[in-house]
Amino acid sequence: MPLALLALAVGAFGIGTTEFVTMGLLPNIADDLHISIPTAGHLVSAYALGVVIGAPLLAALTSRMSRRTVLIALMALFVAGNALSAFAPGNGSLLAARFLSGLPHGAFFGVGAVVATSMVAPERKARSVSLMFLGLTVANVAGVPAATLMGQHLGWRATFLAVGAIGLAAIAALALLIPHDHTHATATGLRGELAALRSVPVWLALGTTVAGFGALFAAYSYITPMLTDTAGFAEANVTLLLALFGVGATAGNLLGGRLADHSLRGTLYGGLTALAAVLALFPVLMHAQWSAALAVALLGMAAFITGSPLQLMVMEKASTAPSLASSANQAAFNLANAGGAWIGGLTLAAGLGTTSPALAGAALAVLGVGVAAVAHAVDRGRPGGGRVVAGHVPEEAAALRR
Repeated sequence: MPLALLALAVGAFGIGTTEFVTMGLLPNIADDLHISIPTAGHLVSAYALGVVIGAPLLAALTSRMSRRTVLIALMALFVAGNALSAFAPGNGSLLAARFLSGLPHGAFFGVGAVVATSMVAPERKARSVSLMFLGLTVANVAGVPAATLMGQHLGWRATFLAVGAIGLAAIAALALLIPHDHTHATATGLRGELAALRSVPVWLALGTTVAGFGALFAAYSYITPMLTDTAGFAEANVTLLLALFGVGATAGNLLGGRLADHSLRGTLYGGLTALAAVLALFPVLMHAQWSAALAVALLGMAAFITGSPLQLMVMEKASTAPSLASSANQAAFNLANAGGAWIGGLTLAAGLGTTSPALAGAALAVLGVGVAAVAHAVDRGRPGGGRVVAGHVPEEAAALRR
C-alpha cells in the first residue's frame, strides 16, 4: 500500500480524537465556563452540525481544485478550529469554534477516500479506504483516552491545542506524501456535482449508511448505563471497556476492507446481519461481565466491517462526483449518530429497560439490510448495475499511481 495512505490516516486520527474527546471533557468545560453539563453538551451538537453542513458544501465548492490542495486546506481549517477552541473566552465563542472544527470533517474523509482509491489497483480499493479509516478507529483506542487524560490534568484547552498539533503534523504528512496531481478533482463544477445527487441509487446507498450506523448509535449512545446498571461494572471501568469497542472497531475496519475487495455487497450484507445479531443478543450478553465486555468488542467489529463497503458503494453510484457523494456519506454518518441516539432514547423513555436501545438498534440494522436489498434490486435493473467496485476518474488514478 502507498505510504501516502499514512498521511490520510494521521489526519483521520486527529479528526477522530477531536470529535469524541469533547464528550469526556464536558464536566471540565462546564466547570471552567460556569455552565451546566447539558449546556456544554451543545458543543457536541455544534460539531456534528458542522460535519453535516460542511461535508457536502465544502466538497462541492472545492470541486475544481486539486484534491491534494483540498486535503491540505481542509486540515488547515481543522487546525484553525481547534486553536480557536483552545482560546475561546466563553461558551458562545466555543460553540462557534466547535462548529468550525466540524466543517472539514466530512469533506476530508470524502475527498481522502477518493484519493486513497485512486492510488491503488482496483482490487485494493476497499483496503485503501480502510487504512485511511484506521486513523479514526485508533483514535478511539489511544487518541481519545490520552487526550481526555491530558484535559483532566492540564485543562481542556491543552487538549484542543494538542489536537491542533496533530493537525499540523497531518498537513506536513499530506504535503510530503500525497503525490502532486495536476488534474482538477472534477471538471463538472458545482452544478455537475450536485446533479450527481439526483440519482436514486446514491440516495439508497446513503440511506443504508443512515440505517446501518443508526443501529450502532442507538445502542452505543447508552452503552454506559448498560454496562453499569445491567452488567454491574463500576463507572471507573467504563473507559477501559470503551477502549475494547475501539479495538473491535479497528479489527472490523481492517477485516471489512479486505473482505470488500472480494465481495462488496456480500461484506455489506454480512456486516449488517452480524450487527443485527449482536444487538439482538445484548439483553442476554449484558447479564454477565465477561459476556458484556465481549459484546462491546463485537459491536465495534460488526459495525465497522460495513464502513469501507458503504463508502465505496456511495462513490460508485455517483461516479461523476465521487468527492461530493463520499463527503455526503460522512454527513449521513452523523445523521445516523443523532437519529440513532434519539430512537434509542425513545425506548428508554418508554420504560422498556436499560438494554432496549440495543433492540431498537437491531431493528435499524435489519432496516439497513432491507434498504441495501432494494438498492441491489434497483441496480440490477440499470445498465452496469452489477458493477461493485468504484471505478471513477481512471486518468487521475493512473497519474497518481505513476
